Amino acid sequence: MGRGQQAMTGSGAELAAGGTKHANIRVAPAVLEAARKDAEALLRDLKTTLAGLSQDEADARLRAGGPNEVSQERRPGWFLRVLKIARNPLVILLSTLSAISFATGDARAGSVMALMVGLSVGLRFWQEARADTAAEKLKAMIHVTATVARDGALREIPLRDLVPGDIIKLAAGDLIPGDVRLLSLKDLFVSQGSLTGESLPVEKFHEPQTAEQSSPTELKNVCFMGTSVQSGTATAVVVTTGAHTYLGGMADPSPESARRPVSSWGSRGSPG
Repeated sequence: MGRGQQAMTGSGAELAAGGTKHANIRVAPAVLEAARKDAEALLRDLKTTLAGLSQDEADARLRAGGPNEVSQERRPGWFLRVLKIARNPLVILLSTLSAISFATGDARAGSVMALMVGLSVGLRFWQEARADTAAEKLKAMIHVTATVARDGALREIPLRDLVPGDIIKLAAGDLIPGDVRLLSLKDLFVSQGSLTGESLPVEKFHEPQTAEQSSPTELKNVCFMGTSVQSGTATAVVVTTGAHTYLGGMADPSPESARRPVSSWGSRGSPG
């Protein structure tokens, strides 16, 4: 159903060290290199072929690089959730008045206000817990997949299992599942509005691109995670996934994120 990366040096050091308008958003160097290479050299550097990766190799890369997720949501513990609820101004006011009532000997008024605070916090905690449980069940019903070549055959796999070097097939309506380099295509138009705000789709090409661009999103042979196919078909190779994508840099533009090593399967080969 769906398909699914990060910073480029367009006019030199500015984009390589920072990104377009956000100094810590980056396109992975592997993506920039991929845009300049021809298909044969790129596949060789990524240690893959048009038949795709073997399942064993894909599993090894998934263990090394982690799931193809921009960010992993961490639900706060019950103590932090109660603390957040208790920071409500009304709760603080009632708690203060209750404490004053007890201190002045008015235990009845203090007990009533303490009961109101307890009921308010408890009810809101219960409602939020129910909402989170319902949201988790809804998310579990949604299975986003990508069409990938594995062991020489096309198959649908969960988006989170995509790895660098995977060969993917794109068609109208598909989400781009990672930062990918186009290998072949037919009348491919991609909507990049989620990244650039453009209202019109952009035509893409598969030829190597040697000319420098002022923005990574202007690369004609690269598609970024989070964008979608408006029309046409294409075959592409995944270069980077998850937090190392351009979208991942936008989701977590911290300096620590920018300095994270990129999972690259280029000329250096698989990590040892």
